Amino acid sequence: MNAALQTFFETLINGLAVGSLYALVALGYTMVYGILKFINFAHSDIVVLGAWIAFVLARSLGYATPDAAAPWYAGLLILLVAMTACGAIGYAVERLAYKPLRGAPRLNVLITAIGVSLFLQNTGQLSFLFGASPQRMPSLLPDTPLLTVFGARVSLVDVVGAGTAVLLMVGLEYLIFHTKLGRAMRAVSYNTSVASLMGVNVNAVISFTFVVGSALAAAAGFLYSMKYVGIKQPADAGWVMLGLKAFVAAVVGGIGNIRGAMIGGVMIGLLEFFGAAYVSTQYRDVYVFALLILVLLFRPAGLFGRATVEKV
Repeated sequence: MNAALQTFFETLINGLAVGSLYALVALGYTMVYGILKFINFAHSDIVVLGAWIAFVLARSLGYATPDAAAPWYAGLLILLVAMTACGAIGYAVERLAYKPLRGAPRLNVLITAIGVSLFLQNTGQLSFLFGASPQRMPSLLPDTPLLTVFGARVSLVDVVGAGTAVLLMVGLEYLIFHTKLGRAMRAVSYNTSVASLMGVNVNAVISFTFVVGSALAAAAGFLYSMKYVGIKQPADAGWVMLGLKAFVAAVVGGIGNIRGAMIGGVMIGLLEFFGAAYVSTQYRDVYVFALLILVLLFRPAGLFGRATVEKV
């Protein structure tokens, strides 16, 4: 009985910790889709850049050696720098790659997004940037247990990671639904032309959306590398799968729905870990995409999305 409870709570803790990170990445997908109605497939590569920028910064600050003790503020500083850098990259990607295609057929934008993704992956592997070899993220937080629940260990890394993700999601929620800028974002999402006529700077709102989404992706990449300290090369398939699961979370929650992306990310994390713990670890990715198929069959707009009607 105790072993069963321990397995359950260990699975629950891991599912919530990783699910909150999926939710952070899913928010970037759903924000861009909500405003521009296209999928930014390069978004998952911003997650990779966030993790690698954090690694390079930690190493340059001297925390790469095993005996280097990082001060309490080191992780926060590195997180903020990674978010700022990736926000700037997201801004550049929107301005250089997507803005010239505003009004172009969606297929053109989709092909461009794939091209940007491949460009970021392969550029990141250049020797003078991050290289093509996996690295180990320095331990900026001690991996010490805070408490034990029925034998399940709740570590500081999991608490800080999930707590940071929740704080960022709450902050985004406040920004979208309780600020003037958030109201402008929702207006552009509803009708770009009308929002422009009402005095909203559409270009600035779209750029800001990319900046915020990229910053959240960078935070997810940093927190993910803190939990799983082995950082894979920028073009590794593991990063692609992470981005795909976050995209599935956005679709399951209702693509374009902020709260749906948050809930969808947590659902995907729990489904993945409980399926691996109680069914088979070999099919942990299958559970995620099986849920996607079921949702598309019975609820095409997502669990919290609304079906749209197009006049022809």
